[in-house]
Amino acid sequence: MNPLILFLVCLVQVEPPPPIPDISFAPVLQGRSYREPVQVLSIPGTSDAIAVIERGGRVLRAPLALKSTDSIFLDLRGRLTTRNSEEGLLSVAFHPNWPETDELYVYRSRKSPRRTVLSRFSGLTENGILDPEKETVLLEIPQPYGNHNGGTVLFGHDGMLYLSVGDGGSANDPHNNGQNISTLLGTVLRIDISKSGVDMPYTIPPDNPFVDVVGARPEIWASGLRNIWRMSFDPKTHELWAGDVGQNKWEEINIIQRGGNYGWKLREGRHVFKQDPSDTTTVIEPIIEYGRSDGGSVTGGEVYRGSDHPNFNGVYVYGDYMSGKIWGARQTTNATIEVRDVTPEKRAFVSSFGQGPDGSILACVFSAPYQRTGRIMRIVPQ
Repeated sequence: MNPLILFLVCLVQVEPPPPIPDISFAPVLQGRSYREPVQVLSIPGTSDAIAVIERGGRVLRAPLALKSTDSIFLDLRGRLTTRNSEEGLLSVAFHPNWPETDELYVYRSRKSPRRTVLSRFSGLTENGILDPEKETVLLEIPQPYGNHNGGTVLFGHDGMLYLSVGDGGSANDPHNNGQNISTLLGTVLRIDISKSGVDMPYTIPPDNPFVDVVGARPEIWASGLRNIWRMSFDPKTHELWAGDVGQNKWEEINIIQRGGNYGWKLREGRHVFKQDPSDTTTVIEPIIEYGRSDGGSVTGGEVYRGSDHPNFNGVYVYGDYMSGKIWGARQTTNATIEVRDVTPEKRAFVSSFGQGPDGSILACVFSAPYQRTGRIMRIVPQ
């Protein structure tokens, strides 16, 4: 290389990202509260309303304008169970081509027998309501216990549908589901809902990692997970971020990769849990972990890619439902993770984060854990 060019290249320095700023919460839907809101998300093609999901079974269309009235997209009350605190209507995803393709994908708990169900509801009426009778069941997953149902259902930039499923519950993963790829429990799934298979209402993407593994469920994208409570794609990089709830000591944040084994129950966070010293299983360590002094139930978050707050660009916001703490994390230019506690002075106990139509980060907020009534707030960088 020409010495002058080499000299000039050496002078060029990559500017480090600005410090992660403090945040505050601002109300989004003035005067409106919700019964156990567990998810908030944008509606494709809509800029004047968002969707709010209540654990009890309602999917609501919530206009952003003041003095507006919510309407019901889908009412599944009476078609699910909320007997245990981790059961109910857990997550929904609009088809990416909504409303041209008027399909809503729903993950919920059912009983007799106890199971979680991934379904598709379609056919909007003239009143903008989905008929609960027009249901196509895609997956039914037997659940041995009433906790650790997971999960999040969402679409990737590749058009595939992703679903996180808990390890089946109880404590300490008694059936070792996390390390068993012959079960859907303790995994992230990836399926193609654009067409039906020979004996199922979806197909398996040919590049799924376990398609050719004898005895494995081909729907599995990643394994070794305890109970992902909220995962989301970075709108820019398409990385899949996930918050995995821990057992006794450690909560963790992972970036989910194709075929990755995230360690449960061999490990909890970066620490040995039930792993024999002779076990040589390769696991992917979390990119972030925190202990019980900071909380006891991680809520996976969202990466900000909006345009209103440049200093907040690329920050992943997540929290802990038990402690009310909020953190911001950002991958730096040298592939390390910068993490900063951005908990507001008045703590907010967040059950779920989501993105608004403008790219802002929204949150389902409670004044204390396990309360029935919550509100939708916006994260505002300072």
